[in-house]
Amino acid sequence: MVTRLQHLTLAGPAGTIEAVLHEREARPHELTAVVCHPHPMYGGTLHNKVVHRVASTLHEMGAEVLRFNFRGVGRSEGVHDEGIGELEDARAVVQWMRTRYPGARLWLGGFSFGAWIAARLAASDPRIERLILVAPPVTRSGFGVLRHCAVPKLVIQGSADTVCPPADLEREFPQWAEPKTLVMVPDASHFFDRQLGPLGSAIHDSLAAAARGAA
Repeated sequence: MVTRLQHLTLAGPAGTIEAVLHEREARPHELTAVVCHPHPMYGGTLHNKVVHRVASTLHEMGAEVLRFNFRGVGRSEGVHDEGIGELEDARAVVQWMRTRYPGARLWLGGFSFGAWIAARLAASDPRIERLILVAPPVTRSGFGVLRHCAVPKLVIQGSADTVCPPADLEREFPQWAEPKTLVMVPDASHFFDRQLGPLGSAIHDSLAAAARGAA
């Protein structure tokens, strides 16, 4: 399997968007994914180690994966927009993936702030097949859209997360619409320090069959 890592500049609603694409040279491309990074005001970029691990795991499972910088981050143009413009950035990136891989299934993932963006986009776009949320900030941002969103959801949470405490998620998660799965990674902090391996395993073990189209 020959893969390549491409550094791209995409057109976005606030100007250009910096992105990195993990792509196989072989075709057909049947599964794609977009991964959103954590909060730009706290150092979040497409190079974040959790975002990279999510993207690389999905790529190993057979997906063509794009991670990108929200407006005002890295070489992406524009300024931070409190999640409003960032949602439109993500929407533009998802559309770019659909144009590049017509007919392919599309999954959407996000870490922390990126999980909030991904959740709102998935709730408004029925063509997104599956949602992957890592450490969603359920008390800092509104996730009420997931109470009526039927897209399958995989939620991964570190048991030692002090930024987004698991107790907060455990109160919110039961209110979200099925189908949904919550995986707790023992001893993992918000940034999954020394626990990136278990994070990748949680994604693989939960979604390998779905990636193959078996579920």
